Amino acid sequence: MSELKSLADYPQSMQDEVAAVRQAVASLHAELPRYELVVWTAGNVSQRVRHPQITDGSADLFVIKPSGVSYDDLTPESMVVCTIDGKRLEGEHAPSSDTAAHAYTYEHMPEVGGVVHTHSTYATAWAARGEEIPCVLTMMADEFGGPIPVGPFAIIGDDSIGRGIVSTLSESRSPAVLMANHGPFTIGKDARAAVKAAVMCEEVARTVHIAQQLGDPQPIDPAKIDSLYERYQNVYGQ
Repeated sequence: MSELKSLADYPQSMQDEVAAVRQAVASLHAELPRYELVVWTAGNVSQRVRHPQITDGSADLFVIKPSGVSYDDLTPESMVVCTIDGKRLEGEHAPSSDTAAHAYTYEHMPEVGGVVHTHSTYATAWAARGEEIPCVLTMMADEFGGPIPVGPFAIIGDDSIGRGIVSTLSESRSPAVLMANHGPFTIGKDARAAVKAAVMCEEVARTVHIAQQLGDPQPIDPAKIDSLYERYQNVYGQ
């Protein structure tokens, strides 16, 4: 890793992939305000770029939103490229304040290719209560394979949030975690999958909240959750 000091030091194929991922990540950020998952400049999307030769992940990069920049002003060029340990490699702006959390997640969950953080209203309300969202909807069984868990309280700025994400999701099929008193983080095979998980997390958080106002939602039998999850993950769609 010591000789990889700039993006120009990486293979051309990887530089080309970084350019494509910058475009994709910039475009995906528009989905967060579209689905009312963020306000002002809050929230962030990132995606991993894997090194084609160094397969242990140590030379991977990721592309992430710059800190404090308006969603209307985001462009592919404004996206920040970071090394897998969270150091800025290329970009005019400082990376998101959640960069350390994304970096820790990528370092310790090699299967993860995308990470998203939002402050969506209903999911964040569950996080403020420190309460998992129970699996009472077939949509939840499909997407999350059970309840959406709560992660520990952690301070922003270092890898504490990342440690909480990894420790919580390593014991769950859910691609979403509600970090206590903070909000949801989601993961996926790429940034698009992680954005979808963020959208679905907010949808079920809202629906289950409304259901609780009407009475006691009916739990789904764990065996049926397993069956629904297996079908959706391996059979559903094209």
